[in-house]
Amino acid sequence: MDFDRAPFRDELFHAESFHAESFRAELDAQPWASYTHAYGSAEDVPGCLRALAGDDDAAAEEAQSELYGSILHQGSVYEASAKAVPFLARIAAAGIRTADVLLLIGGIAEGGTDPDPGPDLGSDPAGSGAVRESDEAACRRAVVAQLPLLLASVEHEDRAVRQAAAWAAGWTGTAGAALAVPALRDRAAVEKDPLVRAELLTSLVESDPEGSASAAAGAVGPDSPPELRIAAVMACADIGLPWTRDHHEAVLDLLPLDRLAADRYDHSRNEPLHDICLTLLDRDTEADREAVFALLDAALRSADPEARTEAVWVVTTACELSRSAPVRLAPALISAAAEDGTDDETGALSALGRLGPSGAPAADLLAARAAGDGDTADRALEALVAVDPVRAASLLARDLERRPRALQAASGGPADSLPVVPYDPELLAAVRRRLATMEPGGTTPFRLTALLASWGPDASDAVPELLAALPAHPRVLPKALVAVCPPGRRAEVADALRARTGTGPADERIEAARALHELTGDHGALLPLLAELLAGSARGGGGSGGSAEPIREAAEAAAAVGPAAASLVPALRAALNSPGAERNNPQMDDDIALAVALHRITGDAAEAVPVLAGVLGDRDGLWRRWTLVRAAAAAGSLGPAARPLVPVLKALLADPRQTPSAALALRAVAPDDLDAGHMAGLLLDAAEAGAAPFEAVDALVAFGTDALSDEHRARFTELGERDRRVVRSGLDGTVEITDERLRARVRAAVRSR
Repeated sequence: MDFDRAPFRDELFHAESFHAESFRAELDAQPWASYTHAYGSAEDVPGCLRALAGDDDAAAEEAQSELYGSILHQGSVYEASAKAVPFLARIAAAGIRTADVLLLIGGIAEGGTDPDPGPDLGSDPAGSGAVRESDEAACRRAVVAQLPLLLASVEHEDRAVRQAAAWAAGWTGTAGAALAVPALRDRAAVEKDPLVRAELLTSLVESDPEGSASAAAGAVGPDSPPELRIAAVMACADIGLPWTRDHHEAVLDLLPLDRLAADRYDHSRNEPLHDICLTLLDRDTEADREAVFALLDAALRSADPEARTEAVWVVTTACELSRSAPVRLAPALISAAAEDGTDDETGALSALGRLGPSGAPAADLLAARAAGDGDTADRALEALVAVDPVRAASLLARDLERRPRALQAASGGPADSLPVVPYDPELLAAVRRRLATMEPGGTTPFRLTALLASWGPDASDAVPELLAALPAHPRVLPKALVAVCPPGRRAEVADALRARTGTGPADERIEAARALHELTGDHGALLPLLAELLAGSARGGGGSGGSAEPIREAAEAAAAVGPAAASLVPALRAALNSPGAERNNPQMDDDIALAVALHRITGDAAEAVPVLAGVLGDRDGLWRRWTLVRAAAAAGSLGPAARPLVPVLKALLADPRQTPSAALALRAVAPDDLDAGHMAGLLLDAAEAGAAPFEAVDALVAFGTDALSDEHRARFTELGERDRRVVRSGLDGTVEITDERLRARVRAAVRSR
């Protein structure tokens, strides 16, 4: 589509304040190619604006999609976004696709931020030295400037236009409040449509929360239409008003709630029950938590399956946020699961696993459901793994092949953070049978071997099946063999691994050789393979450009061998990236592993220190967190020889995500330079912020909790006793379990003082 030739609608020529020629002239006068959006140059924006104003509906829809992708990309705004706002406002005011264009303008305002008070900063003139306004502030400022045009649309005869105008005006924030609030209030006084009234109230609360509190409270009662009523309840929660019986009853009267927000334009708040409960839990008071629990308890016991479905979803969030939620909500969630029968209609059965040990009363129900067929039975057994892993083991043994979700949970979950089922002879026998029937080229038995490895020597009876399956799965089984191998079978397993070091692809031979070294200390087969791997990586450019994962693998294996790997030192040095070269994260990870290997082999830190200094001093790259953590740990492994790294390690302390690794490294490198009280405060800050809670707690324990001040001891104790979870992120279903493990760690440390 040639956007530049798209014809304009007649309205563009006849709108009193809109003229096609001046519109086109002003559009063409902008240096669009010098502006940027999500994909670089904004030279395509004027064509999209012309098409949006044209009479070709298909072209206009395509242009609108293009603009959402470029100037409002996934909610982010850019320089070109602000520049486009005046033209979008004029299109909307001319009556052309007004509702759609208003929503685009409102999205740009939502992606912006209130500008600092003062004049429009605009672009920084060359050599002026002025500070350029952020794209976000420029976008919010641009929409505020168009408020007279936007607010005129709140009087439009079309309901969708009035609703869109109200929503867009609300996102001008405090910057637009002086203009927006009076106009929105005037319209709210006469508006009859429930959805528009809900949108107007929400926007008023966004622009003037204190001044809109009485209006929100007054709309909670049963005389208000449902759409407005639930918007009022949400507004009261947002403003911070105390939760009352009226709010509670309004929510229960209106369940299920999602249908009441389905046609609202605030798509980030289209799950009212979830949003209300999240807002109240964020207040972190006993009264607000109890309000949430009472609300969810009642919703879970509703006769309406849709209401129960909404409540189940919120329960999972509540359990992620609040340590008291599982035990408080367990009875109602069990009741909802029982009400569903055998089909898990609301998801309550699966959600029982989020309760952990607090869900123990559900064990009989879960076991009964797990005895059935299909995915529901698998989900029930998956939940039982979290609630009662001992009982789950025997049930999993009966039908291992048809319980993939339960097996994943039993063997460590998607992030190896879920409970692992303890050793069970019946389950071991089932795993052995499964290994014996697996055909070459079939599914790699990651989960089976993870389960066996977690049992260690208790699973030694599986050695024959592991040996038989080794040729078919040479990358996965060597580690499991080492983990389960009893002393009496060490020679047999070593012979099998040694045989694998001489056959197959290089990565498979190295895996066998590493396992052989771990089992017996024999590195005779490993060193030539590592030399071959390093040489191949060097030929492939691994040490001088694109990072190659084998470099890190070889370096880690060489480090494990230690001084006996001296023959590899030249190849390890050759694999290092050139000093001062631009490196991505994988290349830095390679260099960290190489530096550690060189130190462990030679005993000399002289080569490692500058390599690590280069990594630790480069903190500006994307996704650098774990690379820096590894570099700090490597620095700590050097001990006092890494003293030159103290300045860069101390600089890392300012980032809560890096505080624990940097603190531990400094403790190993220069313990006399540390202020124990200051360090404890930083580590507690990191833990309380949820940035690196496990690492921070482990570091506090390593430093010694006996030396904590009274204030720090109280804060440390609070980490184990507070209701708000310390762990706040993780894969679905792992936050609660990980946080409970952290809580146990803190409590044990407090008791051991």
